[in-house]
Amino acid sequence: MPPRIVVIDYESGNLRSVARAVAKAGVTPLVSSDPAALSAADGVILPGVGSGPAAMAALRARGLAAPLGDYIRSGRPFLGVCLGLQLLLDATDEGEGNGSGNGDARCLGLVPGRVRRLPGGLKVPHMGWNTVRFQREHPLWDGIPQESHFYFVHSYYADPASPDGVAGVTGYGIDFCSIYAAGNLAATQFHPEKSGANGLRIYANFIRQAAVA
Repeated sequence: MPPRIVVIDYESGNLRSVARAVAKAGVTPLVSSDPAALSAADGVILPGVGSGPAAMAALRARGLAAPLGDYIRSGRPFLGVCLGLQLLLDATDEGEGNGSGNGDARCLGLVPGRVRRLPGGLKVPHMGWNTVRFQREHPLWDGIPQESHFYFVHSYYADPASPDGVAGVTGYGIDFCSIYAAGNLAATQFHPEKSGANGLRIYANFIRQAAVA
């Protein structure tokens, strides 16, 4: 029996392309905004593009914020993608000082640290192909060569409080965390679903983890 993979739907961008990539990797996922779907999942993927504060408001409005924390603490495999990495941290600088009127910079608080804007003087967003330097071996990137290229689209980056979970690093003006991995939780700043064969390999590896969890 294939693992039950849930792609969280909170109307933040790229969930359809993520769902197609998971299907290409061998499993048809359930795309759902129902918090109850998490309880029966073998693996959960949190995709995302766009504004961090708006995404957090959408998660809270659907009652998904607390169940996501409960799911991750259960020890089952979790994969965050792009904004789905940033939302794991304590807070984000996004929205501050931009006149948006949205003062809620709090995120899920599951990974200590803060989301910061890429340094000035760089073309932002950081868009296109860039390399990832894996900091250690991990089942998620099993079979993917060191310094492989992946596709990025982002203006902010995750800055974890501890370097222990920084599992992949990418250079763009600074070296930033492009993969975070700790226990059952993993998340990428890049978009595997836009990254060709290596990206599909990441989803296939995630499905394999979920099948044996």
